[in-house]
Amino acid sequence: MSEFKSWKSYRDFANRIRRENRFIRTTEDEDFLLEVLRTSESRHRELPKDFGLWRAQLGHSWRDFYEHDRYVGEIPCAYPPERMKPLEGQATEGRANPKGIPVLYLSTTQQTAMTEVRPWLGSLISCAHFKTTRLLKIVDFSVYHDTRSAFYFSELDSSEREKEIWTQIDQAFSKPLTASDDTAGYAPTQMIAELFKNNGCDGIAYKSAFGDDGFNIALFDPSDAELTYCCLHEAKTLAFSFEQADNPYWIKADRSGKKISTGVTKPAQPPGDTDD
Repeated sequence: MSEFKSWKSYRDFANRIRRENRFIRTTEDEDFLLEVLRTSESRHRELPKDFGLWRAQLGHSWRDFYEHDRYVGEIPCAYPPERMKPLEGQATEGRANPKGIPVLYLSTTQQTAMTEVRPWLGSLISCAHFKTTRLLKIVDFSVYHDTRSAFYFSELDSSEREKEIWTQIDQAFSKPLTASDDTAGYAPTQMIAELFKNNGCDGIAYKSAFGDDGFNIALFDPSDAELTYCCLHEAKTLAFSFEQADNPYWIKADRSGKKISTGVTKPAQPPGDTDD
């Protein structure tokens, strides 16, 4: 019976694609992708024709403004229709596409679409509503989104192994990346997206990292959705929450008063409670 070899098969695959071989895949990588394809059957969904979706772009265009037939000047307005879709041959790198190959990234809610572009306070955002032009077949990566990936010291059984790997895949697609991140970080998800593109799927869906109810949908053919209207928005408030991701390090002084750095080997304690 075919199955994933390990609970960390995705992590191993991602590390090889980022750091070793990307364009000529190993037998192990091929086996992993075939198993991803096989276990995706229960995650196939249909988007009906005329299904509403949203797309945002950070920025705006300009239009002439008149007052009582007197030209006042230019004011910001939403981007024109051609700017709200990726340009053929000029698509930037994304989690589901390499540079130059366009994929249409959309969201299920307007709020999610605008939050995904990571605006700053006061920035202007062009946000457009789209509708699908035909019945679409997509793969839903978000089935286990509420499950947190963990580290295991012993191998899982087959069903738990599959669940853990799909959790890792969903988190890889959902994880926010910025322009300053190494684009090699996109390579594993790009390869998985292309796997489904070349096996009859029209797109993929994954949970947005911003908010509880928003999903992102990447359509492999941008013509599968058409723009219905577009409006300019301004970011009025921003809210962040933070969670400690690792133990901090403390700077201590030796007997001469020289500052030295000490490594963290145990859970950190607040200043004043540290052991000497």
